[in-house]
Amino acid sequence: MNEFTEPKGLIELIDYQSGSVVSKTIVDKPSGTITLFAFDKGQGLSEHMAPYDALVYIVDGKAEIKISGNPLQVSAGQMVVMPANRPHALRAISRFKMMLVMIKS
Repeated sequence: MNEFTEPKGLIELIDYQSGSVVSKTIVDKPSGTITLFAFDKGQGLSEHMAPYDALVYIVDGKAEIKISGNPLQVSAGQMVVMPANRPHALRAISRFKMMLVMIKS
């Protein structure tokens, strides 16, 4: 039985790790993915691009998300869409957890 067929709280599904970025894939299908991330304070992902739109929902904490050089501060309960083929980067202002949803079709 899949561990996600019963109700779960997103915040409890992934733990912080000191000095690290942790990820946990929830759904991995040809049509898209859902991945949870936990970033320790100061950690991040360097600027990169993806061929698909990506929705980021902040579950806990606060992040800076840069999209095409424009910095956005995003806090728990907020979301932002990172458009396909535009450079973006993420940095933890405080420890934060996020859910990343990418739809490929």
